[in-house]
Amino acid sequence: MEGVRPGGGPPAGGPGSGSGSGAGSFPSLFPPGLHGIYGECRRLYPDQPNPLQVTAILKYWLGGPDPLDYVSMYRNLGNPALNVPEHWHYVSFGLSDLYGDNRVHEFTGTDGPSGFGFELTFRLKRETGESAPPTWPAELMQGLARYVFQSENTFCSGDHVSWHSPLDNSESRIQHMLLTEDPQMQPVQTPFGVVTFLQIVGVCTEELHAAQQWNGQGILELLRTVPVAGGPWLITDMRRGETIFEIDPHLQERVDKGIETDGSNLSGVSAKCAWDDLSRPPEDDEDSRSICIGTQPRRLSGKDTEQIRETLRRGLEINSKPVLPPINSQRQNGLNHDRAPSRKDSLESESSAAIIPHELIRTRQLESVHLKFNQESGALIPLCLRGRLLHGRHFTYKSITGDTAITFVSTGVEGAFATEEHPYAAHGPWLQILLTEEFVERMLEDLEDLNSPEEFKLPKEYSWPEKKLKVSILPDAVFDNPLH
Repeated sequence: MEGVRPGGGPPAGGPGSGSGSGAGSFPSLFPPGLHGIYGECRRLYPDQPNPLQVTAILKYWLGGPDPLDYVSMYRNLGNPALNVPEHWHYVSFGLSDLYGDNRVHEFTGTDGPSGFGFELTFRLKRETGESAPPTWPAELMQGLARYVFQSENTFCSGDHVSWHSPLDNSESRIQHMLLTEDPQMQPVQTPFGVVTFLQIVGVCTEELHAAQQWNGQGILELLRTVPVAGGPWLITDMRRGETIFEIDPHLQERVDKGIETDGSNLSGVSAKCAWDDLSRPPEDDEDSRSICIGTQPRRLSGKDTEQIRETLRRGLEINSKPVLPPINSQRQNGLNHDRAPSRKDSLESESSAAIIPHELIRTRQLESVHLKFNQESGALIPLCLRGRLLHGRHFTYKSITGDTAITFVSTGVEGAFATEEHPYAAHGPWLQILLTEEFVERMLEDLEDLNSPEEFKLPKEYSWPEKKLKVSILPDAVFDNPLH
């Protein structure tokens, strides 16, 4: 799948790599988009013109599985004055537009982002006596790139990635990732747009949970203050055996205070979830576009699905009252991404405005609903309630197995189609649930055992009959069956 070779300016790597149709003619052996990124690497590493590279043997644009054409690996001496240790520095090539001829990315001009607008970097602490960089980070970066290409969700600084496995397939506690701006690499202008550099930072499960409950940027700042956990350049040490909270217990107090003051800036997650409308029998086919009626999920058209997915790629509410996107037939800002072209969209990103045409799907008020989550998704319900709704915000679960989405909203969120009079409302496969502060407080008490997963036995059911609401926490296998 991949090969390791020395290489400075990688060649185009395949046929048809001549002039870029969107940006004039360039030498075929050195794609102009790659030239800009490589120039930034040469600025940092003038003494390493031919670093080792992991290269995709069969390029993505020729049908290969790996979106990144190359990953370059540099030896960084660190900065003893700042207590920055020597480390390996990995840089990807391929999330941005390297060629400009539409073989991978659509050329949209020089003013906006190039391709997805960013490349990934990773800093791995160099072990004593290590003469060559490990190659496993390249596959890790390929895995993240595959997610971006398949989902068209991009990344922003402060985002987190739940990986649930040691990043190097060892026994390490470093099993998840945060993303931040690379501390040394500056954005570059290429003939096909601007490229920024987002650095992967390995973290422990406890640190990931703190980022979810508070925010990624806050945890990144704490990691910078602990040399063995990252330090100022956020270098990943796979041998780190303690969390920042074990190293310095006072840091947990800072997180708890931040959660209480700020709430969580995680506005949604991809999850294993589903919902049933208990208000009417399964045979009622009045609304042919509704989904999760009874046990037979229905499908939206591809266009409708993409519009809902785009809507869910909104992010944080910055300096304004939380507002869900309106349901109308016009798109605002023309952004396809949440982590939008210049500011990538994801479920935890920052402001996008994709909209679902109201003439395509009718909104329905429901009398009674049943929500279903797997254990990992269910464990986030207290975060949703305490960190989001009690702060006047909203939180969305987007199914990874279908079109289903569940959004919890508070009374302070504008633009929602669920109201206090009709707290359960469905717009196609998208269910909104409005919860009052009083009911949220009660739910937090009733769901307290979700905070102790080690004592949790599945399946588990919670019910509030007077609210006509039921929540089930189910095994993963249930969601792998399309007729759950």
